[in-house]
Amino acid sequence: MGKNKKEVYGFFAMLDRMQYISRWGLMRNSRVENIKEHSFDVAVIAQCLANMYNDNHKDEEGFEMIDPFKAAAYGLYHDCTEILTGDLPTPIKYRNEEIKNAYKEVESEAAHSLVSLLPDELQAGYLDLLDPSFKGKNDEVMKKIVKAADKISAYIKCIREKSSGSTEFASAMKTLEKSIDKLGLEEAQEFMKKYIPAFEYNLDQLNGKE
Repeated sequence: MGKNKKEVYGFFAMLDRMQYISRWGLMRNSRVENIKEHSFDVAVIAQCLANMYNDNHKDEEGFEMIDPFKAAAYGLYHDCTEILTGDLPTPIKYRNEEIKNAYKEVESEAAHSLVSLLPDELQAGYLDLLDPSFKGKNDEVMKKIVKAADKISAYIKCIREKSSGSTEFASAMKTLEKSIDKLGLEEAQEFMKKYIPAFEYNLDQLNGKE
């Protein structure tokens, strides 16, 4: 109120609109999931996968640790560009290399548009989080961790739908399981074995009362 318009920046107000972007647009959902809540799931899973990766590889010669907090940040911001692009269904996004590459360009442009809503001195740090191409050490491992977290989060959504009695996500569930296997990330497999079964528990089971 009463401030010069140039002193007001809309970046975080735009991020808040992630709650209005629904996922799984081609599917019949028992409960609609938005990209804001999905991003939280991806962030916490990515942080866990990074910690697991560090623990599994800490004794290897020349090992460079993955920053689990940066993995969480990449997970948290990985879908932010969809505020501007919308959630393009996976069958379309990955239909062929031409569409895939064109969409990456659109994502990059959207990332630049979003960071332009920040003061100049903050833009570079947020562009690193929002742009599809990560920068820095352990690039490929970090990308694989965030990608695995994204797919595991989607798999959890399928479990929730299955628990509600819906069969709509049955094929997606099988496809995601294969995709997670195909990533070849040991930590993703470990997460699936240790933590995913509990998503089918009821509250009493989770509290150890059954």
